[in-house]
Amino acid sequence: MELFKTIILMSILMIMFMFAGAALGGEQGMIIAFVVALGMNFFSYFFSDKIVLKRYRAVKVDENNAKGLLDIVKTLCLNANIPVPAVYIIPERVPNAFATGRNPNNAAVAVTEGLLEILNKDEIEGVIAHELSHVRHYDILTGTIAAVIAGTIAMLANFAKFGAMSGNARQNKNNAVLLLIAAVVMPLAASIIQMAISREREFKADKGAALMTGKPQHLASALSKLENYSKNYAMHQANEQTAHMFIINPFGSVKQTLSALFRTHPKTSDRIAALNEIQKQLREY
Repeated sequence: MELFKTIILMSILMIMFMFAGAALGGEQGMIIAFVVALGMNFFSYFFSDKIVLKRYRAVKVDENNAKGLLDIVKTLCLNANIPVPAVYIIPERVPNAFATGRNPNNAAVAVTEGLLEILNKDEIEGVIAHELSHVRHYDILTGTIAAVIAGTIAMLANFAKFGAMSGNARQNKNNAVLLLIAAVVMPLAASIIQMAISREREFKADKGAALMTGKPQHLASALSKLENYSKNYAMHQANEQTAHMFIINPFGSVKQTLSALFRTHPKTSDRIAALNEIQKQLREY
């Protein structure tokens, strides 16, 4: 299923490039755009995780400087029977976390310094289990590529606006109209992509974490703290293209960049309620 989603995302990227190329350069422009899109897809598949980690200045850690965090990751991976991912710490005071990579054998989990400061060991375990659930269910590739695609779409939208206002575009009204449509539709498409892949997968990852640890209340407690913190602070490095990757909206209540219709994350209260329901079910067993 995740492979299918990834193919769809890559196809959308290619179609948008070809559309922009055709509007700007006709048949020749479409061919050039097709070749560029193929290269972008290849690059995104193998290097999109590195792009995102570099974007947030994530620093890889080992047992010499983050033994406690690595012990949590290794224990959970052993219980879940998955390879131990690379672990990174993001130099950011606002608490948050995400997973990236193209498969469990090439995965990374990143947490901010702020998360390690405000959460206790059990809550950190719940967050890590959530991210490992993303890894285990192979949806990290989809999320990471979506971040690259969203950034590319934003770039194309700006390019389309420039093309629509250029002298050549004014001489060809049809192209100008197409470019203006692209400038409006592309950012909307990016929002829809992020919304479609993020909401459902967050609920699934929460459930996966609850079953992995057997203690859904720990993740629920962590989400509550992260939500409360986000009411007053937003991540300084966050951008709209990668927002869907984080365990909680990095903009929080400080910056509502999308309407509720295009929210990239489910309501935290709904996630906590779902975790509490899982807790009740586990007690019954």
